[in-house]
Formats: sequence, structure tokens, C-alpha cells
Amino acid sequence: MKTKEQIKYSQSSPYDSPWSLKQRIKMLLWEYCWTLFCSWTPKPANRWRIAWLKLFGAKIYGRPFVHQRARIQIPWNIILHDHAALGDGANAYSLGMIEIFEHATVAQEAYLCTGTHAFDQPAKNLVTAPIKVGAHAFVGAKAFIMPGVTIGEHAIVGACSVVTKDVQAFRTVKGNPAV
Repeated sequence: MKTKEQIKYSQSSPYDSPWSLKQRIKMLLWEYCWTLFCSWTPKPANRWRIAWLKLFGAKIYGRPFVHQRARIQIPWNIILHDHAALGDGANAYSLGMIEIFEHATVAQEAYLCTGTHAFDQPAKNLVTAPIKVGAHAFVGAKAFIMPGVTIGEHAIVGACSVVTKDVQAFRTVKGNPAV
């Protein structure tokens, strides 16, 4: 379950988008579709929201749950397994891949951040690295998960924690930085 494929995007200045025009249009279309067709739906309309995620390229296995107020930046960079859950206000900033395994929960307002910048470069190029949340893991409310982090199976991340490195299976971490 451990992959650390870091991708550094080519940009000639901090103001250049790392995305092609086609990708930017698709991302904008996604944002409008989620707002118009999903963000207002009641909790029981989960299948409807999952259908929209699939339509935009998310890989869905089984029956995960995505709250109507969850925010997903790029759905084609999301993999959700059976009974995985993205809670109320959870933010999957999926500039890189995010995979949430079966029965894992990302609680309300948690932030999974796959993107950062190469601050040693004048263009401050976008750098992405995947995030994985292992089976039966729990990411507490308002926790922040940094790019490239793997949360192991059955691990628990305490509320408001900042996770900067991998969390081993069956471990509990909390704080800033999480230990």
C-alpha cells in the first residue's frame, strides 16, 4: 500500500497553470455539476452523488458514502472502496491520487491535500504526491493530511491533527505535528 510517486509539474512562472485548457474546462464543468446536481441533495441521495463521481472518472468499488457537502477537487484522481466515507465538509484536494480503502472514514472538515509547491524553484512548480487511507482507518475532524502520506489500516488520526509522515497500521496519532 506504500507508493510515493511524486510528480513535479512543468511551469515557467508561478502564474502559469500546470493544467491544459482541456483539463481546466473539465475541472470547471465538474465544479458546476457538483454544485448544481449534488451539493444540495439529502444524505440518502448518496447513489446519485456516486453516479456523478463515476461519470467524471472516479473509481468506485462497492458502496462508499460521500456527503453532499464534501469537496472533491478532481474526481478522476479519487478511488473509493466499499463503505469508505467522506464526511460533511471533508476536502479531498485531489491534485494527485487519493485512495480511501474499505470502511475507512474521513470525518467532517478533514483535509486531504495531495498538492504543494517546489519552493526552491523560481516558478514554484506544483508538486503532487498520493494519499492513501487504509482499510478501517479513521481521520478525525479537521485533521490535515499532507501530500504523500499513507494512513495504515485501523489507524486513528485525532481531530485537528497535522499528519506530515506515514501512520503505521493500528496506531493512533494526534497533535501538530501528529505523533
